[in-house]
Amino acid sequence: MNPKPTQQDYNNWHNDPNNWHFGMFYYNKEDKRMFVPKKLKWAGFTINFANTKAILITVAFLFFMYTLTQLK
Repeated sequence: MNPKPTQQDYNNWHNDPNNWHFGMFYYNKEDKRMFVPKKLKWAGFTINFANTKAILITVAFLFFMYTLTQLK
Protein backbone atom coordinates (compact mmCIF):
# COMPACT_ATOMS: atom_id res chain seq x y z
CA MET A 1 0.00 0.00 0.00
CA ASN A 2 1.38 3.39 -0.98
CA PRO A 3 1.66 5.99 1.75
CA LYS A 4 -0.44 9.12 1.39
CA PRO A 5 1.40 11.76 -0.67
CA THR A 6 2.91 14.61 1.32
CA GLN A 7 2.48 18.29 0.57
CA GLN A 8 5.99 18.19 -0.87
CA ASP A 9 4.87 15.45 -3.31
CA TYR A 10 1.92 17.61 -4.39
CA ASN A 11 4.20 20.62 -4.86
CA ASN A 12 6.72 18.58 -6.87
CA TRP A 13 3.98 17.20 -9.13
CA HIS A 14 2.48 20.65 -9.60
CA ASN A 15 5.83 22.18 -10.54
CA ASP A 16 6.82 19.37 -12.92
CA PRO A 17 6.30 20.62 -16.50
CA ASN A 18 5.79 17.02 -17.69
CA ASN A 19 2.45 16.97 -15.82
CA TRP A 20 1.15 20.03 -17.70
CA HIS A 21 0.19 19.39 -21.33
CA PHE A 22 0.07 22.52 -23.50
CA GLY A 23 0.76 24.44 -20.30
CA MET A 24 -2.81 24.16 -19.04
CA PHE A 25 -4.01 20.53 -18.89
CA TYR A 26 -2.89 18.67 -15.78
CA TYR A 27 -2.32 14.93 -16.28
CA ASN A 28 -0.68 12.90 -13.51
CA LYS A 29 -1.65 9.28 -12.78
CA GLU A 30 0.21 9.32 -9.45
CA ASP A 31 -1.92 12.22 -8.18
CA LYS A 32 -5.28 10.79 -7.12
CA ARG A 33 -6.92 14.20 -6.59
CA MET A 34 -9.75 15.04 -8.98
CA PHE A 35 -9.27 18.79 -8.79
CA VAL A 36 -5.86 20.44 -8.55
CA PRO A 37 -4.76 24.09 -8.44
CA LYS A 38 -4.19 25.62 -11.84
CA LYS A 39 -0.69 26.44 -13.03
CA LEU A 40 -1.25 29.91 -11.60
CA LYS A 41 -2.60 28.85 -8.21
CA TRP A 42 -4.50 32.10 -7.64
CA ALA A 43 -6.57 31.39 -10.79
CA GLY A 44 -8.60 28.55 -9.26
CA PHE A 45 -8.71 24.83 -9.97
CA THR A 46 -8.60 22.47 -12.93
CA ILE A 47 -9.28 18.76 -13.27
CA ASN A 48 -6.68 16.04 -13.27
CA PHE A 49 -7.24 14.48 -16.70
CA ALA A 50 -5.59 11.26 -15.51
CA ASN A 51 -8.37 10.73 -12.95
CA THR A 52 -11.26 8.76 -14.49
CA LYS A 53 -13.81 10.01 -11.94
CA ALA A 54 -12.95 13.62 -12.73
CA ILE A 55 -13.43 13.02 -16.45
CA LEU A 56 -16.79 11.28 -15.90
CA ILE A 57 -18.04 14.08 -13.63
CA THR A 58 -16.96 16.70 -16.16
CA VAL A 59 -18.64 14.90 -19.06
CA ALA A 60 -21.83 14.42 -17.02
CA PHE A 61 -21.83 18.12 -16.08
CA LEU A 62 -21.33 19.19 -19.70
CA PHE A 63 -24.12 16.85 -20.85
CA PHE A 64 -26.42 18.26 -18.14
CA MET A 65 -25.64 21.83 -19.19
CA TYR A 66 -26.22 20.92 -22.84
CA THR A 67 -29.62 19.41 -22.07
CA LEU A 68 -30.60 22.48 -20.07
CA THR A 69 -29.80 24.73 -23.00
CA GLN A 70 -31.87 22.56 -25.36
CA LEU A 71 -35.06 22.80 -23.28
CA LYS A 72 -37.60 25.14 -24.83
